[in-house]
Amino acid sequence: MESHLEAVLTEWHDAVNAGDPSRSAAAVGDPVVVLGPRGAGPITPSRFAEWVRRSGIRLTPVSWHPVSDRVMVVEEDAVWPGEESAVRVATVFRVVDGTVTAALRLPDLRSALELAHLYRELAATE
Repeated sequence: MESHLEAVLTEWHDAVNAGDPSRSAAAVGDPVVVLGPRGAGPITPSRFAEWVRRSGIRLTPVSWHPVSDRVMVVEEDAVWPGEESAVRVATVFRVVDGTVTAALRLPDLRSALELAHLYRELAATE
């Protein structure tokens, strides 16, 4: 049985992989916090949808690592237009009210799990 987190993240991946701006915007919160090679910070759903359209990235989930009831790390194979081979990455996702409110892409699973566990500990002390 698929968990609520998995269902939300499956929709997020499907929207991104379809390159569908309106579906991508609907899959994220306002704002959504992002982290990638070009920086980090909160962006609007429309800016996220523009990134999806512009980047042409395709992210295939490889493994799922639940961290809490709102946080999951997904190891993914990333492919960009013009590239022949996939690059293995990992993304820390936070889900609130059925949308992705954080998508923090890191270069490897270990780094993503470390960040996710640190976030969980920080959130527990709020």
